[in-house]
Amino acid sequence: MTQLIDFLKQNNINYLENEPMSAHTTFKIGGNARLMVLPESEEEIALTVKKCRELGIRYMPMGNGSNLLVSDGGINACVILLGKGFDGIKLLDEKTVFAEAGAPLIKVCSFALEQGLTGLEFAYGIPGCCGGAAFMNAGAYGGEMKDVLYRCDHIDKNGDKGYLSGEELKLSYRHSAYYDNGCIVTGLYLKLKKGDKEEIRAKMKDLMGRRKDKQPLEYPSAGSTFKRPEGYFAGALIEACGLKGKSVGGAQVSEKHAGFVINKGGATCKDVLELCKYVCDTVYEKHGVKLEMEIRVTH
Repeated sequence: MTQLIDFLKQNNINYLENEPMSAHTTFKIGGNARLMVLPESEEEIALTVKKCRELGIRYMPMGNGSNLLVSDGGINACVILLGKGFDGIKLLDEKTVFAEAGAPLIKVCSFALEQGLTGLEFAYGIPGCCGGAAFMNAGAYGGEMKDVLYRCDHIDKNGDKGYLSGEELKLSYRHSAYYDNGCIVTGLYLKLKKGDKEEIRAKMKDLMGRRKDKQPLEYPSAGSTFKRPEGYFAGALIEACGLKGKSVGGAQVSEKHAGFVINKGGATCKDVLELCKYVCDTVYEKHGVKLEMEIRVTH
């Protein structure tokens, strides 16, 4: 790590040591990251990845941390945070938007609205950044990134630039090729359609209203906690088991929407994992359905 820090200093790449991950995740949970790099270009990401590989240091990219549960012991690795400084959005042609991986989805949706482009309304209100949205093929209200995403630029595990497009992205329910290939998504190409600004605005407002009505946005969480089991809805199964309000430490099954585990106050990673295991065991025991966590757990 000392050698990596010296390298970052020599190349004027910003970094933080022993940074609390609770300040970088929407769950507000997690110990410290031994090292956090704050790149402002693809070149800085490539340099960092190459040096990490040379030194045998594990690296982990992240954006808004909206789908991440970090262990109480923190992350003994190099976290590469794609956020401010890596959040550009631009129009490539009359129907194509390019967004850097650190751009918040909500800002990209607003940008599309300004251009009179439709197709991304479903993502308005999803709290993540573009890189994470591509990584997990984020979706809501009948739409998903698969509908509009046709290419991703990335830095591969050797530190080289590359891209995937079309079928190569392997976009499926909460999954993409990036789960398995070790690449860091740096930019997204979104193909949208011309639409009526007022209709787009009305749809975005409607979907945001539905989120506020049905989701526990007033508490820290990592969004929808469990994947949708085939033929069922996770929240309905959990509610049918009488688990709304069930708590372990500071973690609680939301009383507003049973599909969300929230940080009611002072929750630890251990609390969340114990509660999720209890929920999964109970649902399986009562309904014979195996729930799978949507949240990524890391250490």
